[in-house]
Amino acid sequence: MAAAAAVDEEGATSESDSSNDEEPVELTISLAMWDFKQCDPKKCSGRKLERLGVIKDLKLTQKFHGVVLTPLGQATISPADRQMVEERGLAVVDCSWHEVEKTPLHRIKAGASKLLPYLVAANPVNYGKPCELSCAEALAAGLYITGFKDAAAIVLSKFKWGPGFLTLNEDLLEVYAACSDSADVIRRQKEHLHKLQLEAIEARARPIDMPPSESDSSSGEDA
Repeated sequence: MAAAAAVDEEGATSESDSSNDEEPVELTISLAMWDFKQCDPKKCSGRKLERLGVIKDLKLTQKFHGVVLTPLGQATISPADRQMVEERGLAVVDCSWHEVEKTPLHRIKAGASKLLPYLVAANPVNYGKPCELSCAEALAAGLYITGFKDAAAIVLSKFKWGPGFLTLNEDLLEVYAACSDSADVIRRQKEHLHKLQLEAIEARARPIDMPPSESDSSSGEDA
């Protein structure tokens, strides 16, 4: 199953959690978000990117003609979406993971609604959790998969933990970025999840080395 796309998590970052706030933004891709005001504005990665001029905040009534990463997407983002992202941009939904079911995502109007494939979060709140990405991570993932790796790095550079997202997911992102279309991305995702499942089974079956008990130690002593 493809991962639900970008929603932010309260506490995912803070104003001090940045390394390049003052550096000029050099993005040729239009980035945007719908902010449902469900997160602490001082700790929200989406709002921080807006303050820095990286992304534009959209009203719920505004249509975005590019690709939107949303849990309601019917297909997974892939390199086949590169042209639309380049010409019309990439957007995310900024809401709390705990409020997704109550959020009127169906009112969002987009050129194309997409899901993100399986990736692991690197933000402080959800570190190591599959699919629960912050807005910044989701935007970076979408950019990377569609071939805009430099733009992805710029987005993540605004957070101290940001580059860690690329490090944590580098192999998978490269695999997805080399796919031909959405079906290919899903196929490679399934292969990865199957590999993880096999590794988990092997780990459970592996015998655990236990320290010797007192009786074992005593029986080995000379009389």
